[in-house]
Amino acid sequence: MSRFLDKKLVFLKPYIPGEQPKGIKKLIKLNTNESPFPPCPGVKKAAGRASKMLNLYSDPACTNAVNAIADFYGLNSKNVFLSNGSDETLAFIFHGFCPKGAAFADITYGFYKVFADMFGIKTRIVPLDNDFNIKVEDYKNLDQTIFIANPNAPTGILLPVCMIEELLLQSPDRLVVVDEAYIDFGGESAVRLIEKYDNIIVVQTFSKSRSLAGARLGFAIANDDLISDLNRMKFSFNPYNVNTISLLAAEEAMKDRQYFEKYRKEIIDNREYLSSELRRIGFKVLDSKANFVFAGRHGSISAKDYYDALRQNNILVRYFDSERIKDFVRITIGTSEQMRLFVETTEIILKGR
Repeated sequence: MSRFLDKKLVFLKPYIPGEQPKGIKKLIKLNTNESPFPPCPGVKKAAGRASKMLNLYSDPACTNAVNAIADFYGLNSKNVFLSNGSDETLAFIFHGFCPKGAAFADITYGFYKVFADMFGIKTRIVPLDNDFNIKVEDYKNLDQTIFIANPNAPTGILLPVCMIEELLLQSPDRLVVVDEAYIDFGGESAVRLIEKYDNIIVVQTFSKSRSLAGARLGFAIANDDLISDLNRMKFSFNPYNVNTISLLAAEEAMKDRQYFEKYRKEIIDNREYLSSELRRIGFKVLDSKANFVFAGRHGSISAKDYYDALRQNNILVRYFDSERIKDFVRITIGTSEQMRLFVETTEIILKGR
C-alpha cells in the first residue's frame, strides 16, 4: 500500500472473484457461474464486423443494443441503460442513489459490501432466516436503498415478484434495486413493475444466460428519470463505457431468442438433474432457480473437504469460508456430460470416506 492512498480507502477489502486457473488440462470449471455454452452464432459474425470499426470510438448512447434490449422486453429505449458489466451499473447506483445508506442481506452478492465501503456508504445488514430466505417484513421500517439479488447468490433462492412488489409498497420514497443476474433460469423478472412503480431499478447481465461473461455487458431497466440519472453519471465518468465489439454482441444476443431459449432450458434441465442426484446421495440442496446449486451438510464429508477432494479430481467449485454457509459449496451448472462426471466423481469421493 502506497503512502499516497487516501486514508478512507486504507481498510477497503476488495471483492475476491472466483479462481480463473490456466493451463490445467481436462479441468471441469464450475466455480464462477459462467455459461458452459458459446454465444449465439451472430456474436461471432458481429466480432468480425466490429474489427473494421475499432479505429473509432464506440457509440456512447449504445443505441442499437439498447433498442434490442427494449424490444425484447416490450419497453421504450428510454427505460434501458447499458453498462460495462452489471457491476458498473451497481457501482453507479451505490454512488448516486444511496443518500441514506444501503440495506442488503447478510448472505448475498459480495460486491454490495465492497461498493458500500468504496463509496463511504453506511450499510444495514438484514439476516436471512434459518432456511436462507429473505423475509420481506424485516425491511418494512428501513429507509435505506434496498438491494435484493434475485435469485439470491450464493443460495439460488428466488423471491417471488409479489414479494418484490411488497417491498416497493412498504415505502414509495425508498428505492429498491433488484439484481437479476440469474433470473432467466427459473424466475419471473420484476421488469413489469417499472410501469407501475418509480422506485425500482432492475439490473441484469449478459454474462450468464447469454454466454457473454467475457464481453462485460450489463443493463438496467427503470423509469425514464432513473435511467436519465444513470446516464448522467456515466457521461460524467466514461461516455464510451461499452466497446464496439460488445455492443454488436449484445445486439445479436438479444435478437436470437431461439438460441437463448434452447440453452437456458438445457441449463435448467441439468440443474434439476444435479439437484436430484446430490439429494439422492445424501446432500442438502437448496431450491435453486439460478445456474448453480448450493449443496452441503452431508453426513460423511465436510463442505471444505468436499471442495478439496473435487479439486484433486480437477473439478473446481466455490467454497465460502463464512460462518453461516461454511457447510455448503456452490456448483455452477455445466453441460449434461459435465454434470454426469460430477456425480460419478462425487460418488467415488464418498465411497472413500
